[in-house]
Amino acid sequence: MNDILCFISISWETQGTRKDKNMEIRVLRYFLTVAKEGSFTGAAAFLNVTQPTLSRQIRELEAELGQQLLIRGSHSVSLTAEGMILRRRAEEIVDMVSKTKAEFDSMEQTVGGEIYIGSGETDGMRLIAKVIGNLREEYPGIRCHLYSGNAQDVTERLDKGLLDFGLLIQPTDLSKYHVINLPHKDVWGVIMPKNSPLARKKSITRQDLLSLPLILSRQTVQKTPAYNGFLNWFGSDFEKLNITATYNLLFNAVMLVEQGIGYALTLDKLINIRNGGSVCFRPLDPALESGLDIVWKKYQVFSPAAKAFLTAVQKEFADR
Repeated sequence: MNDILCFISISWETQGTRKDKNMEIRVLRYFLTVAKEGSFTGAAAFLNVTQPTLSRQIRELEAELGQQLLIRGSHSVSLTAEGMILRRRAEEIVDMVSKTKAEFDSMEQTVGGEIYIGSGETDGMRLIAKVIGNLREEYPGIRCHLYSGNAQDVTERLDKGLLDFGLLIQPTDLSKYHVINLPHKDVWGVIMPKNSPLARKKSITRQDLLSLPLILSRQTVQKTPAYNGFLNWFGSDFEKLNITATYNLLFNAVMLVEQGIGYALTLDKLINIRNGGSVCFRPLDPALESGLDIVWKKYQVFSPAAKAFLTAVQKEFADR
């Protein structure tokens, strides 16, 4: 197992000659720490290695790749464009190594180990939380890791093997995945200040929104396939909207609403605004709802923990 995790092979073609290099995972971790700390001094202290040793390892990494990764100042360092690329790739590689090691370690247990689940913001996560809670009562050695992001974030990590399962809001292209539809519907609506005249209404129409400053999900503004239902609800009026801000996850967007910057279009029950606070939620009229799917890659090889989770999900939802 140690041999599997010690090296990652990187190969490329140069002027017709094939060259092979071995990049140590340890050195990638060193590089990521330097990038995070912004200095060799801070990174060396964090890693408990000497600064000359750390500097030499990074220089050797740059020589190995044939690229300058860091811009060195007198007291700090910053990433070059090539360094930024390596940082993204190194984070994925280190995450994958950690996940692989955890899966091998879990095979030595009866049923235990790690489950990696990605999800957008949805109240339907309560259904999955219930499954996880019941599973841990039976198998206390199971640990669950949640990744929050939009559909594009989740599916990218799912495709790279960094997640075992994704919880996706409909509609989404699911052709690459096995799918179980969950018995849940998310309701679309508007978060607004309680003192807004619209707060006196029970629901909000398209006409109500045309003259308002709006805060929309980044996916909605980009018109991704996952939000076709939302775009269809607006129809041609979408182009008339006054979009003042966009958001990825809702928590910070609500702060903009509280400051009077705009009205946030989102799903219900994502934050606790029922009791107290200065904002409220009103559903759209006509009503707009989105279903929910849990998905996983076709031909996926699961760890014992992930396999136990899938069995529990299938038992709970597949026959409904």
